[in-house]
Amino acid sequence: MDVPLLRIEQVSKSFGGHRVLCEVSLDVHAGQVQCVIGPSGSGKSTLLRCVNLLETPDSGHVYLDGEPMGHRWKNGVLHQMSAGRLAVQRRQMGMVFQGFHLFPHRRVIENVTEGPMVVNKVDRATARRQAMELLSKVGLAEKAEAYPESLSGGQQQRVAIARSLAMRPKLMLFDEPTSALDPELVGDVLDVMRDLAGEGMTMVVVTHEMGFARDVADHVVFMDGGVVVESGPPEQIFGAPEHERTRSFLARVLS
Repeated sequence: MDVPLLRIEQVSKSFGGHRVLCEVSLDVHAGQVQCVIGPSGSGKSTLLRCVNLLETPDSGHVYLDGEPMGHRWKNGVLHQMSAGRLAVQRRQMGMVFQGFHLFPHRRVIENVTEGPMVVNKVDRATARRQAMELLSKVGLAEKAEAYPESLSGGQQQRVAIARSLAMRPKLMLFDEPTSALDPELVGDVLDVMRDLAGEGMTMVVVTHEMGFARDVADHVVFMDGGVVVESGPPEQIFGAPEHERTRSFLARVLS
């Protein structure tokens, strides 16, 4: 039986009295690109943060490669794992946020090599060689010795992608990675993400870029009010959505 690389099972999350996610379930198979779309406040970003346990779900579970995130089985019962074990699990996921979160006092190359050297104990020469390969992949090899403040927002976001890839993740999570960028800088970041998809990287992308979702996604999920309203292949969601809420949202954002 084909076990999904990522399984989100009946995940719910509330903040105070406000329920942000309500029993959300999704499967993402290895090599798939799933785009999550929907209006602001629909729970999309919270869902991603629950996947790698930056937010702890109130109920439900997340499984990576069949293993429960943040828990381990013992005598048939799930027990919460230690922070150290959870950190090891998290290394299998890369996450790119709306903000870039680069170390401003470190050069680009140092931002990319820091994780492999400190966390994965990769030697400096190997980490630097791999970092240069990744910076070439995102079109920024010539910026290796620059500081983040000298880069455009789009360039900083591409460095952030290279930094996540340097940890050799099984899965990449993107939380509206272009929303903080000037419009003319969006295309370069989306091109990098298209290339990753073409190479078979498993990706979950929360995005307002409908063209990217339509052209690159294998599966599109439309969320509203903390629930999955509709999901399916992009030709269905964009071409023949079944739900009125999906139709009204797309009519507004595509007009």
